Amino acid sequence: MPRTKGDHEARRREVSAAVWQVMATRGFAGLTLRAVAAELGATTGLLTHYFPTKRALVAYALDLLEERTLARPRRTTGAGLASVRDALLDILPLTPEATDSNRIWVSSWDASLSDPELSADYARKYAQSRDRLRERVIAAQELGELPPGDPAEIASAAQAFVLGLVVQSLFDPAAYPPERQVQLLDDHLARLASARG
Repeated sequence: MPRTKGDHEARRREVSAAVWQVMATRGFAGLTLRAVAAELGATTGLLTHYFPTKRALVAYALDLLEERTLARPRRTTGAGLASVRDALLDILPLTPEATDSNRIWVSSWDASLSDPELSADYARKYAQSRDRLRERVIAAQELGELPPGDPAEIASAAQAFVLGLVVQSLFDPAAYPPERQVQLLDDHLARLASARG
């Protein structure tokens, strides 16, 4: 009996879940066709129908990671500076799920940096994130909650701050529990806001 489109989609969802599980438990370095096949209880031969090469698997994993990141529920507590804060809080590893996602992102940097095409794709993703943050900064400036200045530079500095905080939190979670991460972010935003002329 021929396989239906529904069968293919169901299998693809199973493969996606297996890829995600391998990344969550082994990091990006542990993402191999063999590991995904073991997670699925399948042969590597079956996986080559989906991923003919390791690079195809890595590219798919990065797309899956971005898709899951964009699909996560987002905070929406207000406009202006509250909106900037929400966007930055959404990046931090404040929950087990967000910690897993950030661990996968950070572990994927090595694979991305060693491949010019993947590296360019990551640069594009981070630029898009800064652009979205810049729009929130502009709104906060218009409300007088952030100082005048180049909103792209303010967004870039805020993104750099929060990504640095992500890395510190992943390497030393005892020193950077969720409440401390939030406090450090709030202190950073308070310093930005107090710079108003």
